Amino acid sequence: MVQADSETAAAKLLIEQGLMPLNISEIDEDGSLFAKIANRVTVKDKIVFLRQLATLIGAGLPLAQSLRTVLEQTENKKMQRVVEEIIGEVEGGHTLSDAFSKHPEVFDKIVIALVSAGEASGTLDDALKRIATQKEKDAAMMSKIRGAMIYPAIVLVVIVGVMIFMLLTVVPQVAKLYTDMHKELPFLTAIMIGATNFLVNFWWLTIIILGIGGYFLMQYFKTDAGIHVKDSLKLNVPMFNGMFRKLYMARFTRTGQTLLATGVAMLDMLRISSEGVNNTIISAAIDRSAEKVKGGKALSVALKPEDYILPMVPQMIKIGEQSGKIDEMMGKTAQVYEDELDDEIKAISTAIEPILMVVLGLRWWYGGCDSFPNLCIGRQYSLKKC
Repeated sequence: MVQADSETAAAKLLIEQGLMPLNISEIDEDGSLFAKIANRVTVKDKIVFLRQLATLIGAGLPLAQSLRTVLEQTENKKMQRVVEEIIGEVEGGHTLSDAFSKHPEVFDKIVIALVSAGEASGTLDDALKRIATQKEKDAAMMSKIRGAMIYPAIVLVVIVGVMIFMLLTVVPQVAKLYTDMHKELPFLTAIMIGATNFLVNFWWLTIIILGIGGYFLMQYFKTDAGIHVKDSLKLNVPMFNGMFRKLYMARFTRTGQTLLATGVAMLDMLRISSEGVNNTIISAAIDRSAEKVKGGKALSVALKPEDYILPMVPQMIKIGEQSGKIDEMMGKTAQVYEDELDDEIKAISTAIEPILMVVLGLRWWYGGCDSFPNLCIGRQYSLKKC
């Protein structure tokens, strides 16, 4: 099984590998959305593949045989096709890093750089283990952050559901009450009744507007300007900005440690780390620092003036520069930020519930009586008197 643009290209690829094709046919793959989601290569699939391959190579098996053994143990269909194509590339005389580079959707530039460095230094199994370890740590951090976001997301969905319920059931009753009393509606209540009437009479238009708005918002966040806005929000949004800044610092220093320990040059490490940090603002700061390093400055000096680089990073790197162990100090920095990130996620998760309770309580205290006077104990007497 090979990947090619046409039958002629597939035949040429096989001939270059020393094989003579007798029959070539296109595979009719299921291109449905469900099949793509079901067969996508997950982070867990990548980690298992890298760990198994590292173990087999470390045991002394040839690379092609190790890949075939891993292929037999791979369950994900898309990953199977990727491994089969990698085996074809390796048996055709290409290096493993070259074979990986043909599949950027599975293996990012960090993986390719580490594999290339491992091949050059003869420590491919160690490089693969380092990649797997880094992927595991990064996945664990992202999982914890998503977990911290789940609770407020659920609460927001419930709040929206309650608001819709009140707009459709409670508000019309309040409007009828005021009509029967020949009283003028409070400003907030009038707005809510208007919104209710619009939702009831034009619900289809509401769905269309929300759908179109959501689509264009998603498209905007795919543009350079949208990505910049989204990345800026992550670094500056109250309550969560510290968590995201520590996440990016942990990712940068962990990646830097792994690359330097494998033998990647300093400038290459900065370039690859900049791409792997997954935030355009942090990437720009690293790129500016790389230019200063290229001009002869120490990395600690180059990173220090950057606003979004936390102070501990250049301080620890400076110690590493003085001791000749930059990679080791970057690893310790990453560990510190990972530990602090764990504590901050726990603190945010604990604080979110009382904060939401207070916000909802204030909202009811200041807005509830104006909108629903029949539900407020403090105004029952005056209402009956009227």
